[in-house]
Amino acid sequence: MNAPSCGGATATRTSTRVDVAIQGIRLLDAPVSRRSGAGPSDDGHVLLGGIGTAIPINPDSPFTINRGRLLLDGADTGLGVEPVRRPRFYDLHTADGVSYEKIARLHSANVLATTVVQTCARYAEAERCRFCAIEKSLEAGSTIAVKTPAQIAEVAKAAYELDGITQMVMTTGTSNGRDRGATHLARCVRAVRAVLPDLAIQVQCEPPADLQTITDLYEAGARSIGIHVESMDDAVRRRWMPGKSSVSLDEYRAAWREAVRVFGHNQVSTYLLVGLGEDPDELVDAAQELIDLGVYPFVVPFRPLAGTLATDVDDIPPPPAAVLQDVSRRVAQALVLAGMHGADQAAGCAACGACSVLQSEGA
Repeated sequence: MNAPSCGGATATRTSTRVDVAIQGIRLLDAPVSRRSGAGPSDDGHVLLGGIGTAIPINPDSPFTINRGRLLLDGADTGLGVEPVRRPRFYDLHTADGVSYEKIARLHSANVLATTVVQTCARYAEAERCRFCAIEKSLEAGSTIAVKTPAQIAEVAKAAYELDGITQMVMTTGTSNGRDRGATHLARCVRAVRAVLPDLAIQVQCEPPADLQTITDLYEAGARSIGIHVESMDDAVRRRWMPGKSSVSLDEYRAAWREAVRVFGHNQVSTYLLVGLGEDPDELVDAAQELIDLGVYPFVVPFRPLAGTLATDVDDIPPPPAAVLQDVSRRVAQALVLAGMHGADQAAGCAACGACSVLQSEGA
């Protein structure tokens, strides 16, 4: 995958994508969307300029859509917008009456995603991640607490056959066990691979206490893995992730190294959130450290969503567009220099790219 040219049109479109990622779109009619959950935002899924994109729905945004065109204060930005159509598998139910939509969701145009356990051991108010609302969708009745391997396999097969999904993401709330939830992930991966042996699957979890668990996930059939740190600044971690920050950065580094050994170079990723108060230069340096390890730093903006505890950290707004664009551009340049592209990952957030502008910068 080649980096895009640095011409004016490309730069303008990247700038527009950054602005939309932060400000969202007003009156967005998106048949495929997310509300609350584990993040990164309340969003609608569209094809923006032909690229799958997750866009916040914001009634105060200056961006609107008219006749399939993205407008800024009424002026055409040059980008077309096409909502991702509602998948047919959403209309189906399991034999015991559970809607398939409560078991797994379509993300972007071709990614099936599920949170296999919708509760988290760190969700008590004193410990929870301030940007996360994983249990809000459960409280709203839009999902179920634990998805069984059989349920997930049933839905995946239907989504593949009816809607042409090409990859799958399985994440989980953290458990109290040493595996931190990875054992159930492995069971679910095995079940899906039994019915769809060629489907690319990414798993996402905290660093397990026993690193053998990473091999277990690979042997179950996962082909990429996300071990998400969100920030590599310990002060930021303690402020935003009081419970999760008890897992040291050294534990993360050990897990990333082992995951790269098992899954391969550029098949491991981690989120880095822009806008949590971290110095932009230090954030780029952290991304470079990850790249040197063979880990793809998936850079996305912090965007408050319903049900989070952003009010506990002074109602932090999304980052300025100029900061997000600068950080994304520098990280993308480092990724391209290292020969790492999200599209080269087997599956997962970096492979999809909808929540970040890194792919529009060539990474």
